[in-house]
Amino acid sequence: MRSILKFFLLAYFVSWSFWIAAAAISGWSASPPPELALVAGLLFLFGTITPSLVALVLTARAHGREETLILLRRTVRWRVGVQWYTFAIAYMAAIKLTVALLHLIVTGAWPKFGQTPWYIMAAAIVFSTPVQAGEEIGWRVYALPRLTRHFGLAPASILLGVIWASWHFPFFFISRSDNAGQSFPVYLLAVTALSVAMAWLYWRTNGSLLLTMLMHAAINNTAGMVSSPPSAATNPFTLRPSLTAWLTAGVLWLGAAFLLLRIPK
Repeated sequence: MRSILKFFLLAYFVSWSFWIAAAAISGWSASPPPELALVAGLLFLFGTITPSLVALVLTARAHGREETLILLRRTVRWRVGVQWYTFAIAYMAAIKLTVALLHLIVTGAWPKFGQTPWYIMAAAIVFSTPVQAGEEIGWRVYALPRLTRHFGLAPASILLGVIWASWHFPFFFISRSDNAGQSFPVYLLAVTALSVAMAWLYWRTNGSLLLTMLMHAAINNTAGMVSSPPSAATNPFTLRPSLTAWLTAGVLWLGAAFLLLRIPK
């Protein structure tokens, strides 16, 4: 467990240091001066890709160049069934459309839909998929197999989800972040459920990191199909988020429960 604990500690410490520095440089403002915004943006980016950088450094130190290359090759493992591409791209969109229907049933009105055209979302998924290697090499290639060896895949997927979601915690205090004004507990529930789905996909594709990168990109770019309005509360631990947020977390866990029954223990 020493290597995995070292990974998590370094990923948290380095990422949070970059993000706090980025927020401090921009004066914790939603609209800093352009020159400060550029520096803050670079620091923010470095913090985001830290999990994979840490994973690669630890792997290189412990196992050498060849093992490091094995990790990197997983990012281009594309020979999997077309059904897994469909699952990766459509999972979050299906969740959001289900949430919209449930919202209509519960309230008698449709929730607020995003205005981004489908072809823009599709293009964004394609172009942002490689960027997700900055996280996914760390979470899914380095951390998930090590946790699985100790706890089994199903418990490991849940534990990693809690750690992955908590890694995002500083975002809830940065005004420019999409997480500002949202409920962290509900976010924790939703991301943990997504971690289960991504672990299931990684297992079913025999460790294709490309597919989890694709799913990560699809989640990021289709989540806004049905938006969750920010809470009026300034406390990120509020349990009074929007109905849409609660419905999203609930439907994600229905999907996660279904997949957990099919994941090896």
